[in-house]
Amino acid sequence: VPPPAPFLSSLYPGLEFQNDFYRSCIPRLETPESLYSGELASGGYLSLSKVVPFSHYAGTLLLLLAGVACLRGIGRWTNPQYRQFITILEATHRNQSSENKRQLANYNFDFRSWPVDFHWEEPSSRKESRGGPSRRGVALLRPEPLHRGTADTLLNRVKKLPCQITSYLVAHTLGRRMLYPGSVYLLQKALMPVLLQGQARLVEECNGRRAKLLACDGNEIDTMFVDRRGTAEPQGQKLVICCEGNAGFYEVGCVSTPLEAGYSVLGWNHPGFAGSTGVPFPQNEANAMDVVVQFAIYRLGFQPQDIIIYAWSIGGFTATWAAMSYPDVSAVILDASFDDLVPLALKVMPDSWRGLVTRTVRQHLNLNNAEQLCRYQGPVLLIRRTKDEIITTTVPEDIMSNRGNDLLLKLLQHRYPRVMAEEGLQVVRQWLEASSQLEEASIYSRWEVEEDWCLSVLRSYQAEHGPDFPWSVGEDMSADGRRQLALFLARKHLHNFEATHCTPLPAQNFQMPWHL
Repeated sequence: VPPPAPFLSSLYPGLEFQNDFYRSCIPRLETPESLYSGELASGGYLSLSKVVPFSHYAGTLLLLLAGVACLRGIGRWTNPQYRQFITILEATHRNQSSENKRQLANYNFDFRSWPVDFHWEEPSSRKESRGGPSRRGVALLRPEPLHRGTADTLLNRVKKLPCQITSYLVAHTLGRRMLYPGSVYLLQKALMPVLLQGQARLVEECNGRRAKLLACDGNEIDTMFVDRRGTAEPQGQKLVICCEGNAGFYEVGCVSTPLEAGYSVLGWNHPGFAGSTGVPFPQNEANAMDVVVQFAIYRLGFQPQDIIIYAWSIGGFTATWAAMSYPDVSAVILDASFDDLVPLALKVMPDSWRGLVTRTVRQHLNLNNAEQLCRYQGPVLLIRRTKDEIITTTVPEDIMSNRGNDLLLKLLQHRYPRVMAEEGLQVVRQWLEASSQLEEASIYSRWEVEEDWCLSVLRSYQAEHGPDFPWSVGEDMSADGRRQLALFLARKHLHNFEATHCTPLPAQNFQMPWHL
């Protein structure tokens, strides 16, 4: 409130103040409501006086960015090596000759600019032979409904909708990144120097050839091929297709083991890993594996009988899918792999999430390795890590919780159901429980396994009934005979490697599976 006029006149005797004139000269104090209404009338915080400086700042920033881009363009244009690279890249896009590809391989650049070397629709005989994949993807084994007898009414669908939405969100956010941490951008950024070094080693020392494959879902798959067919080593005529783990890349992954063993090798990265695009869900993984196998057959010139599928850890899913979809491949080798993802997922999640985890895995992340492997008729070798800390459901010291045991048991029970009856199953479990070679040999000798007799029984059955599984051998056999045959088959299909999960497999442990 302004002071009264008489009071001001007493302070300043030479001036006279009239209340009305004084009040007209003093600005009226505004209430908060009038202040707010004045702000709204003048545009508030987005008034023209405030927008103009902001536009100046934004324009200055854009000019700086444009200047940086121009300087970079000028620097590249004045660089003769960069101009030579651009010339080779454009020539390769026009004509993908072997000479152009060889020159292009001398440069390291963004793989998105690499020309496509192989298209999923390129093999003309696919539609005639096996139908070929559609643009939606290749065929997968779908899990059976949890409640087969329940009518799929509209009410039931509405009740399931919240659970389905939750499972979808969990799978596409936390679940996928936990299952495939190699697809996380920050991890790839941290590993990029190591990946570039490994890629340069494969190209310079092993004469590796990089190629981009286009899968049926539109994902671009980064591959590396090392050809050993021109060497004196006989195993160089065989091609090993390597399937990496959930944080593995062909630059630094399991391809080193068959390379050291002298085989021709084809490595590839999961969708979303390094140079490959996409997201590593099971459907995309199978689509990528399909175009990789097609590339090996139709472009590299390997017969299916000369192809070996080798996988480490989670790569067992794509390996078993390839074995199921291409039954003529020579062999399958699974190192530190598992039978099913659900027990391993339940291991790392709270017990209260059991229903959500099971539903999410079955609907969106269903890695059913054992189910796919049982549809393959060829030779199989399983390598179990005795100190594995990843695919055990309790502790690494508890070797019976290793899911590789379940993978072996399901395979043998499918192929030899009569042998793997109660007696055979019990003795194989005792053999799997052995934690050392000495204990294995003790169990093997306790039942006096005669390998020559086991071989003669299996060969005579094969000659009489054919090679297709399942076999009914052991149906009219004594309990001791079934025990001997079960131990013999278990020892032929599984080898132990005393190491942890991430220890590289030595070349001497990379052996071809047993077959009759």
